[in-house]
Amino acid sequence: MKKNLRNLKIALVHDWLTTPGGAERVLLSLHELFPNAPIYTTIFNQKNFPQFNKAKIYTSYLNYFPGAKNHHQILIPLMPRAIESFDLKNYDLIISDSHAVAKGAIKNKNATHICYCHTPLRYVWYPEIDPRANSSFLRRAVASCLKKWDLASTSRVNYFIANSNYTKQRIFNIYHQDAKVIYPPIDIAKWQPQSGRSNYFLYVGRLVSYKKPELVVLAFNKLGLLLKVIGEGPELKKLKLLAKPNIEFLGKVNDMILKKIYAKCTALIFPTIEDFGIVPLEVMASGRPVIAYRKGGATETIIPGVTGEFFEKQTTFELMQAVKNFHPDKYDRQIIRKQAEKFDQGIFKKKILSYIKSELKIDN
Repeated sequence: MKKNLRNLKIALVHDWLTTPGGAERVLLSLHELFPNAPIYTTIFNQKNFPQFNKAKIYTSYLNYFPGAKNHHQILIPLMPRAIESFDLKNYDLIISDSHAVAKGAIKNKNATHICYCHTPLRYVWYPEIDPRANSSFLRRAVASCLKKWDLASTSRVNYFIANSNYTKQRIFNIYHQDAKVIYPPIDIAKWQPQSGRSNYFLYVGRLVSYKKPELVVLAFNKLGLLLKVIGEGPELKKLKLLAKPNIEFLGKVNDMILKKIYAKCTALIFPTIEDFGIVPLEVMASGRPVIAYRKGGATETIIPGVTGEFFEKQTTFELMQAVKNFHPDKYDRQIIRKQAEKFDQGIFKKKILSYIKSELKIDN
């Protein structure tokens, strides 16, 4: 292997670029580290990603399917073949950013493949993500085929990086592979504490059933406390019908508005199990505490009594008790901010570079 990182031909591989999320923030940091490395992805919705306007992006044939850019989920069964269609034989280093199929990219035998893994193939190993996955013989057959492909394609990866210890354990349980934990980046400078606070609680996230927004709405219906809900999704209409007047739905908001809402909230309510969880850290970077379900990546970022609190069960009663026992004035916004600073994108980049150089035995 060559000893100089600058001399390596590097390619970045990503599942799909359709809607912004945590995985896409990782990809952006990787792109900033390696601006000359092309990005290979199955589908690219360019209007949603102006930050990649100067990147060299290659897409698969799926990009030309009608509706692909807005409904990529229906094409997941076709994505293994699409990710394998990329010609990567001329690259020395492949870095995949994967929560689905990107790790299945085919490299040449002398290249090194490092996979930054957000989770094993989410849509088949964790049926709570898509309750329909086992609803018919055909769906079960598709899921079975995807599982077999996912396990087989693991052999194409030389090194795994996990986005949390929670994901590291999943990688070991399913792939029987070890992984180095490097937490995803947040842009600390983007989020700033402000003096004072308002009396509303906050939920931020896609309004889909497995993220448990209904749990939050039902709890605050009974509590009668103010709740702002930011996000869109298939559960929106149902939630609006359930919600009492103390709950306000704001839909999708721009970053300028989001900054103020983060910094002025009493606390973020985070009721779901995430592989890592970017939103809690954005809120903590804004100096505000988080009330979270004690499972998943949140347990690795939130310090009870210092940056927030946990509740033990995903039930209305448990969440209500956590909110009732919550005392917002005991938290110091600067101490909360310091915890979030440990996850800044600058730290992420340094750790990624150090890991690559170490594993590839590169001097500079």
